[in-house]
Amino acid sequence: MSVRLFEIFTSIEGEGILFGTKTLFVRLAGCPFTCFYCDTKESLPLDSGDEYSIEDTCALIDKNLKDKTFKVNFTGGDPLIQHNAVAELAKYVQSKNILTYLESSCFDADRFNHVLPFIDIVKIEFKTKDSEFVDSKHYDLLIENACKCLESAMSAKKTTYIKIVTSSKTKLHDFKLLVEKIFNTVSKDNIDGFIIQPTFGVAEPSLDLLLELYDAVYPYYSNVKVVPQLHKLIGAP
Repeated sequence: MSVRLFEIFTSIEGEGILFGTKTLFVRLAGCPFTCFYCDTKESLPLDSGDEYSIEDTCALIDKNLKDKTFKVNFTGGDPLIQHNAVAELAKYVQSKNILTYLESSCFDADRFNHVLPFIDIVKIEFKTKDSEFVDSKHYDLLIENACKCLESAMSAKKTTYIKIVTSSKTKLHDFKLLVEKIFNTVSKDNIDGFIIQPTFGVAEPSLDLLLELYDAVYPYYSNVKVVPQLHKLIGAP
C-alpha cells in the first residue's frame, strides 16, 4: 500500500476545540471538491505531493514528531480520499500512545467508518450550501453522509465536535435548516463542541452575521463558539 503525501510538519493547531495545541500535521494529497474558500489549494490535485510506502511514511512521522506533541492531525486535501492509508498510519500513531485527529469533510460514511477505530478525536464538518463543495443536486447526499459520520462517532464514543465554515455568502435560513438537521441527528449532550469558523481573507462574514449564526445554534447548544483560524493570526503554517 502507498500513500500520496503533500507534507508533514509541526505547528500550532489553529482550528476547532483544540486550537492552541502543539500538533503534527500529516497532510495527505488529493481532494476532488471545490470549496471556494479553500486555503490549501496546492494540495487538492490527486497527483500533488509525493508517493511513499506506508513504512516510509511512518518513518517520516517519527522523524518529524517533536517532543510534547499533543496529537497527530490527518488532514488534506481530504484524508478520506486515501482512507485505507490513513487507517494504517493512524493505527501506527496510536501504537505510540499519541492522540489521533481526523480533519475531513466527512463526505463518505463508509470510508469514515473504516478509519474511525483508529481515530481518537473527530471533527465532523458540515458544509453550507454556499461553500460550493458540491453542486446543489448532490448537497443533500453530502449532508446525509456527514450525519451518518456524526452518528458513528457518537456510537464509538469518540471525542467529537461539529464545525461549520461560514462566509458573507451564508444564508441564515439555510444555516438554520442545517443546524436543525444536525440536532435531529445528535443530542447536545453527546458532542464536545460546536464551532462556527468564519472564512479568512475571502468573503469574510460580518460581525452581525456571525452573531445571527451564533444565535441560531444557541437554543440547541449553548456552548457554541465562533473561532477564527488562529494559525492565520499568528503566522503559523
